[in-house]
Amino acid sequence: MMNSGFHYSLLPIARRVALFPAFLFVISAAQFAPPVFAAEPAERPSPEHAQPADPGSQHVSVVRTGVLGTRDGLTLRLTMDLGSVNIVQLDAGAAPAVRYTVRIETDARGPAAQQLLDSYSLKAKPTYSGVEIIGTLPPQAVRSGNAQFWVQFEVAVPRGYSVDVNTEAGDITTADIGGTASLHTQGGNIKTGRIGTSGMRDASWGHAAARLETEGGHIQVKDVTGDLTAITGGGHISVGNIAGEATLRTGGGHIRAEQIGGRAELDTVGGNITVAHAGSFVSVRTGGGQIDFGEVRGSVRAQTGGGGIRMMYVSGPIELESSSGSICLTRVAGALQAATSGGTITAWINPDAPSGGGNVHLGGPSQLASGNGDIIVFLPRNLAATIDAIVASGDEHHIEADPALHMTMQASGNGSGPLHAMATLNGGGAPLKLKTTGGKIRLQFLDSEVALRDSLIREQIERISQRIPEFKPDYMDNRGNENTVFRNDDAKMDWLESWLNSLEISFRGGITENADDFQKRLVNSPRPSYPALAQRAGLQGFVKLQVRVKKDGSVEVQKLLEGEPALADAAIAAVKTWRAKPAWMSGKPVEVISTVTFNFQLH
Repeated sequence: MMNSGFHYSLLPIARRVALFPAFLFVISAAQFAPPVFAAEPAERPSPEHAQPADPGSQHVSVVRTGVLGTRDGLTLRLTMDLGSVNIVQLDAGAAPAVRYTVRIETDARGPAAQQLLDSYSLKAKPTYSGVEIIGTLPPQAVRSGNAQFWVQFEVAVPRGYSVDVNTEAGDITTADIGGTASLHTQGGNIKTGRIGTSGMRDASWGHAAARLETEGGHIQVKDVTGDLTAITGGGHISVGNIAGEATLRTGGGHIRAEQIGGRAELDTVGGNITVAHAGSFVSVRTGGGQIDFGEVRGSVRAQTGGGGIRMMYVSGPIELESSSGSICLTRVAGALQAATSGGTITAWINPDAPSGGGNVHLGGPSQLASGNGDIIVFLPRNLAATIDAIVASGDEHHIEADPALHMTMQASGNGSGPLHAMATLNGGGAPLKLKTTGGKIRLQFLDSEVALRDSLIREQIERISQRIPEFKPDYMDNRGNENTVFRNDDAKMDWLESWLNSLEISFRGGITENADDFQKRLVNSPRPSYPALAQRAGLQGFVKLQVRVKKDGSVEVQKLLEGEPALADAAIAAVKTWRAKPAWMSGKPVEVISTVTFNFQLH
């Protein structure tokens, strides 16, 4: 929770840092801030008479206010050796001005209290670049003891203003900031609205819109139009949509980012890192926390000292390292380098299909290695690659592969040495090396565990949504070499469509889908062979079948709608080997009913 006031003990200046933990946050800005009116001519700040802070309180306080005329698009520079700050925007249409209210409070008694309050130095002046405000503790603070001091700034600025705030102790909070923001506090929290909302809508990467630093507090930012640097000595960092590049570092807290458009560097000594969306290269490192990604339209380098790594989709090259955690990747489109000393590696490797169709290829040489954990890899049937799998200590049962992969096994004579297996898929291609010291290696095709993968994706969506409620996946899936979109179907339905689908499911046991959309749902769909008997008999023509996708992804034929029986038998035999993605409604799989048509033609 943000603290709204800050106090300072009147002790020698050399003892300030040691006293910071003893400061009390007791004053709310809303209790004393006057309303913001339209701009007025510049005024000199004038102290009011000392008065009790609250009825029955032993504190006395003074409030100083001022208004300085300015032009929009300039900068507020606010510097104080003590105090919390709240910056808001002027109302729309108000004349450009900087309006400030400063409340100074002390628990000193008698005449000394009035003298201390009156001697607080507050300087405010217009400058060529905007407005400058400086607040300084009274000289008596260096020589006096026993009393405490509280200072709170409330400043209203034009909507296109930039802000530059420095406080040695206190929280900094802001509403939306139209320009850039540079905020620094030695011990408080920083919380901002949107930054760069005015005059920066076309900002490109390389534009530093915000730099936020605190030596121990939390940092929370909404959206930033441009680049963001956020650094804290130990607190959490939470950011919204960053249009440009992002550098986020904390001495031990968690890092959460909704979306980063440019390159990103995220570093925490021991906390977790969660990124919902990223559009470029992302480098993350944690001393021991968990790393979770949603969708990355770029490349990733991730390292954790002990936690696991989970990623939904990465389009570019991936380099992952975990000291002991597991690694789970539900869609890898580029080259992959992954290593863990003791965890399991599970990866669905599925490069993007070429525009002209045909085989798919790895983005480059790939390698997965685990010390004692298992390695489980799912591959597309049309992948052109060379597989090299090694279990350093194990027998032939330590490598399991789909028979269609035609793996060649080489085991040691005594059954306890290294086990080596190789395969050349679809003519060969970039190497895919798999190595584990004491675990097992399992190789399967993508269509063998459709339900498992979809379940893991839903779990990851739920996990990220709990940390980042704004997360809305737009998952590009390419399991069947067709570019289709994986989304929760409910997100695309209005209430009437949802009701009609529910009614159809109750009567037919599934939803009806047109033939073109049904083709996009297919994961594996070998074509039927032309029956030799039908060829000799000169039979040709169309065969149309009504089919149903079951919840487990299998496809069954419900009836023959059109076609010669001799041709239909071949079509039905082929369809029974197909695999497809079931639909999803309300978080549950739903069967799909459609039609498929084959055209048998003699040449």
